[in-house]
This record gives sequence, structure tokens and C-alpha cells, in this order.
Amino acid sequence: MKFFLSFSLFCLSAMFGKAAHENRPNVIMFLIDDQNPSSIAAFGGDTYTPNLDRMAKEGMKFTRAYVSSSVCTPSRYSFLTGRFAGNSHSKLYAEAVGGKKNQGLPNFNVALERDKMNVGNVLREAGYTTGFVGKFHLTSKLDFPEFYKGKEKWIDIPKNASTGPETSAQFRHNERWMRRYLKTLGFSWAKNVYPQNTPSPYSVHNPEWTTVAALEFIEQNKKGPFYLHLCSTLLHGPDKSWRKSMDHPLITGEGKVKSLPKVMTPRAELLKTITEKGFDPDSHVAGEAWIDDSLGAIFRKLKELGIDDNTLVVFAPDHGRDGKASVFSYGSCQVPMIMRWPRGITAGQVCEGLVQNIDLVPTFFELGKVEKPKSYRIDGQSLTPLFKNGKAKDWRNHLYLEMGAARATVTKDWSYIAVRYTQEQIATIKRVTMQNLPRAMSYIGRLGIGVRGADRPGFFDEDQLYDLKKDPKEMKNLAYNKSQATRIKEMRYLMGKDLEAIGRPFGEFIPGGNTAEPGQIDKQIGIVKKLIIRGKTVTVPEALKKDLGATDEQPQDDKAKRKAKREARRKTREEAKK
Repeated sequence: MKFFLSFSLFCLSAMFGKAAHENRPNVIMFLIDDQNPSSIAAFGGDTYTPNLDRMAKEGMKFTRAYVSSSVCTPSRYSFLTGRFAGNSHSKLYAEAVGGKKNQGLPNFNVALERDKMNVGNVLREAGYTTGFVGKFHLTSKLDFPEFYKGKEKWIDIPKNASTGPETSAQFRHNERWMRRYLKTLGFSWAKNVYPQNTPSPYSVHNPEWTTVAALEFIEQNKKGPFYLHLCSTLLHGPDKSWRKSMDHPLITGEGKVKSLPKVMTPRAELLKTITEKGFDPDSHVAGEAWIDDSLGAIFRKLKELGIDDNTLVVFAPDHGRDGKASVFSYGSCQVPMIMRWPRGITAGQVCEGLVQNIDLVPTFFELGKVEKPKSYRIDGQSLTPLFKNGKAKDWRNHLYLEMGAARATVTKDWSYIAVRYTQEQIATIKRVTMQNLPRAMSYIGRLGIGVRGADRPGFFDEDQLYDLKKDPKEMKNLAYNKSQATRIKEMRYLMGKDLEAIGRPFGEFIPGGNTAEPGQIDKQIGIVKKLIIRGKTVTVPEALKKDLGATDEQPQDDKAKRKAKREARRKTREEAKK
């Protein structure tokens, strides 16, 4: 009798355990490019986004969601791993910044690692079918050299290549290459993948192309559980490019195709609706409504298959548009995020807690009942305690952000930023001409997106403090205000604790390796603030030249040396490709 009872209990336990395992939700991570809250009506934007608005009403809207880094590559790394990009252990990152003894400079220099410690692989091993569609932006020749050799190797397509059958064939080849790359990383399935942004000569957005693949994956795996990492190329680039892309329906990440299934609202019809709603169809609204329509197609498919109720859909961008490559909150690291899961999230909720993209993978692991591998490092925490009403006891009181040479600590009301250049960077800053200062002092060492944050007066300051309630656009740096000394001390303490957890030196916070004390480039900071910076164009005012008795010209011998070095690097790259 005792044996029978024990056996019965064992069977019941196994039965309920299996049922719970099979009840795990499907997950769709819908990742958008370069999106501000103002591009979604549910966040107060003057635009047309009916599906996102409905998603917010039926799910949870996060008003204080952040990404840990504000350019594509490191942010996408965190979405796929639950780790800060500064904790990447890829060969690409090690090559860029050196070992753990050196200060980290996370930007476009990170990649997913060979050990497959990523969401696609770990969920697959736990019984999920995992798929990837759309923009990736995390490949590495150093980490996967075999993909760059032999008959099936990656093809470098020149930016000035002509459109046509031959180029389209090369695009198709590279798209198939991406499928193999992602499966090697541990994903079960991959299709219609963009290696990075939309490349020339087919530099056109096509959300229908990615949506087709997403719907195919969902249909094939309707019995679940599945995880889909769906990444749009929208809203990358100038907003006028979004509307222009609508005139090229057959240009895809595979080059030009003969046709595409009709899975979204016809483009002409969508533009007509935008006009009827009172918006300019040639404005930013076209792109915002277009990506919203892609989301609508996903929701229709889930409803059609009867799996809508137990599918968690997360909508978020990789970063904002206006302050890319900075650690500001406004238009940079603070992003709009919405979650919808009828079975697990109470409808119509608003979460004002501090959440971050590193929190998503641990959330998915918890919902998927995943036993995390011991070697898997996660820096975030599961969001499930917030699902009931947007609040949780003892939730975190601050966030840590990183971008190149900059770090930030963000609390509910304040943001503290520390910009600490390495010894090598300081040597460069002291050496370059005035015109080259913005590039050298950009947190990621480049113009264009690297200096988008320079429209804020404090961008180049080594220490910055902003009152996010009174100054949400972070225009007034209070770090050098004596009345804020205590607050600065408190914020620096929080940052120091986070830096200790990262385990790399950083400025005077954690000295060592190639770190440097602040205060060595005060003169250059004063100069760079007086320059006129417009994207990739830097103008030195005549009055500044006169005051400093300087010119923009480098000595001829210095120019020659730099040219020779550039040529040597070019030859080295060419040799590596052979």
C-alpha cells in the first residue's frame, strides 16, 4: 500500500510537472531601431500607432525603461544575453580594449561569444524552439574565423556596387551565411536576417520581408513553446528614408526579389489611412505607422492560431534617436517599452520602476523554467515581480549605464555621468588639432552619431549631474555646483559599487591598467565646447583661432606619417581578407 501511494504521488508529481512545463509561454522580443517615446501615441506622441496603443491598453507600459548602452551593437548584445556589453568576453572586445586589467570601452566592439551563453541557445536547450529574424549587428571575424574562409565565406560587397542580379545573388549568399552563423550561436532557426543596417546598394527598409519570416516561424511552431527574436531595421536613419523605402517593395536583405506574400496592410492603403487621420504621409509618421502595422500582423497571426493568450510580446527599441552614443536619459538610454501577455500581465498597467534591457533575458529564463548554466553571467533581474501592478517590494533604486569612455548612474530623479578617458585617449586628445577634438573626445571615438549628444552643454564635461525632474532634457550640468557635493558623493558611491561588480578599472574609481585621473584635459574641454559641431562637420570659429593663435592645419610631416599609418592598416586588412 505504501509503495502504491508513493508511486501514485510520483506519477501525479510528474504529471503536474510536465503540465507546468508545457504551459510555458511563447515569447516574442520585437526589437526596434532608434525609437523615442514621442514616436508612439501611447507615450504621448503625435503619430499613428493603433496596434502599439492597443498593446499598451491590454498590457503594461514601462515609463522608466532603459537600455544599458545607446548604440546598436552593445545594446543588442545586452538584449540577447542579459549582460552589460562591458562584460562581453568575446575575442573582439578583448582585442579592442585588452584584458580585464584595462578600462573597458564598450561600443561597436562586442560580439556574441562561442560559448553560446545567449538567450537563443539556453532556451533551445530548455525545450524551446528559438528563432531569429531581422537585424543582427553582432558578428565577429575574430570569434568565428571559419565563417570568413572557403567557398561559403562572407562576401564583402563594395558600397559603390551596382544593383542587379549579380549583386542580389551576393546579398542572398550573405543572408544564408547569417542563418548558419546564428544556428552556430545556438538558435534553432533563422531567416531573413540583416547582418547590420540596410547595406548599399540596397539600402531600403522592408518590414514586410522580416514580418513574412516571423509569421512563418510562428506558424511552424504554434504548438510551442517558442522564442522569437524579431528585429526591425526601422526606425534607423533619417525619417525621410522611411517614406522613400515604401516606394521599393521588392528590395530586401536578399537584394531584389520577384515578389513577397501580402501579410501587412498594402503600403498605398496605409499612407491613405495616415492622411485620413490628419497626418502628413511624407513625414516621420509613415515609418512609425509602418512598423506598427508589422506588429499588428504578428498579433493577428497569434489570434488566428489561438495562442495569443499565452504569448508574451515585448516591444522595445535598442536605444533612442537624439542622443545616440551618450549616456543621457532623454533621447538616448531611456526608451519606450510595452509588454503584453494576457495570461500573466494585468491589462492597462503602468510601471514607473527603473527597468533595463539586461532584465529581459532573466525574465524569459524564469518564465521558461530554465536552469541557468553555472558559467552564464547575468547582470539583470527578472521583471516578473512587476507584472501584477507595476510595483515590487525592494525593487532596485538605480541603474548603471555605459558607453565607450562614459558611465552613468541613474536614480528616480537624478543622473550622474562620469567621462574618463584612458591614458591612450588622453594622449590623442592632447595631440590632435582643434578640428579633430570632437572625434577624439567622443565617447566612442567617432563623429556623426558619436557627437549627437554634443547639443547638450555638458556632454564633454568629465563630471555631470542632472536633475531629471526639473531638467528632463539634461541641459544644465549641476556637478560643479557646491550645493550638490553631498549628492555627487552619493551617486559616485553607487557607481563605484557597480564598477566593482563589472570587475574592470575605471578612472580614479578603480585605478589600474590604462586608467587615468580626471583633470588632465581641462584646456581641451574648454576648446571643444566652443567648436561648431554638425554631424560629421566641425567648424573652428575664427575668433577661437585668433584667441589661440592656431590653425586647423597639421604640420606636413605629421600628415605624411598619419597617411602612411592609414595605408599600412589598409594593407593589413586586405591581407587578412585573403
